[in-house]
Amino acid sequence: MIQKLPHPDKRTFVGKGKLEEIKEILEFYEDINLVIFDDDLTGKQTNILEEYLKVKIVDRSSLILDIFAKRAQTSQAKTQVELAQMQYLLPRLRGLWTHLERQKGGIGMRGPGEQEIETDRRIVRDKISMLKDKLEKIDLQAQTQRKTRGEMIRVALVGYTNVGKSTVMNLLSKSDVFAEDKLFATLDTTIRKVVFGTMPFLLTDTVGFIRKLPHHLVESFKSTLDETVESDILVHVVDISHPQYEDQIRTVNATLKELNVDQKPTLMVFNKIDAYREKYFDDYLDAENKKEIMEELSEKLKNTYEHDNVFISATQKENIDYLKDKMAELITIQYQLRYPYKTKTW
Repeated sequence: MIQKLPHPDKRTFVGKGKLEEIKEILEFYEDINLVIFDDDLTGKQTNILEEYLKVKIVDRSSLILDIFAKRAQTSQAKTQVELAQMQYLLPRLRGLWTHLERQKGGIGMRGPGEQEIETDRRIVRDKISMLKDKLEKIDLQAQTQRKTRGEMIRVALVGYTNVGKSTVMNLLSKSDVFAEDKLFATLDTTIRKVVFGTMPFLLTDTVGFIRKLPHHLVESFKSTLDETVESDILVHVVDISHPQYEDQIRTVNATLKELNVDQKPTLMVFNKIDAYREKYFDDYLDAENKKEIMEELSEKLKNTYEHDNVFISATQKENIDYLKDKMAELITIQYQLRYPYKTKTW
């Protein structure tokens, strides 16, 4: 359901009429037990909506955090997600737990007149502080690892979530990084050494970006995004078959600008070209016309985004050699800039 309002209602987020409409739907379809809002709600709004609609209310941040929690594999990703969850939870606490029986007397413990909600807040704040300390230690380890990787050129795969970055990573590095057709299949940064001919470089698979990403997550995942910041070349993967691919490119570019990496040498890789053809090409088009349309599209995208581009299908392994050639060109330039005094040719 969509509603256009000049600004959200302070109490219920949606207007009174729309709220009634939602309630009628819930009463008609009795098996619905969850309502998801594609925006962030305050704790007060969630309380009022749950009380009125008598179902569980989930907002955008909470849903993304739940997906992240399910996908997190490594200690770093789990700590980052937990920190984001705690930061999200702190302003929304409403006596969710009963810790009173755990309280002991003494300095720093539950004082006279301290309410249960205040105790909960203190526990969450302590947990946030502990998780931040833990992440700092993990960051230091990651920095040490980055230093030991030598002076190889680094290439980072960036892009919206579910555009095929991990599949491209597997093709280029002949590895078996987890790749699946779902949001945020990759949360942990994966780095592989890849060699094109005799030219070695490091290829990084990063967490996918998303529109309106909760700021808790951006903060928590700073260390994961460091790999993007420290890379020499960006390979921006786009799902060309997605109806909103232009919006997705804008979202990724805005995030890259926030990280101050939007000026790095970039190659745009338009993936899922097989799905694009299936969706938009007429059966009666001959091969020559199809080729002409793709060339025109490539030129248009090059002019719009000011980056060289390649059309590929990672699942069908289409145009992968051309992608490797384009990447090799960029990597060679970076090596020449970094080691102008070396006569070695890769």
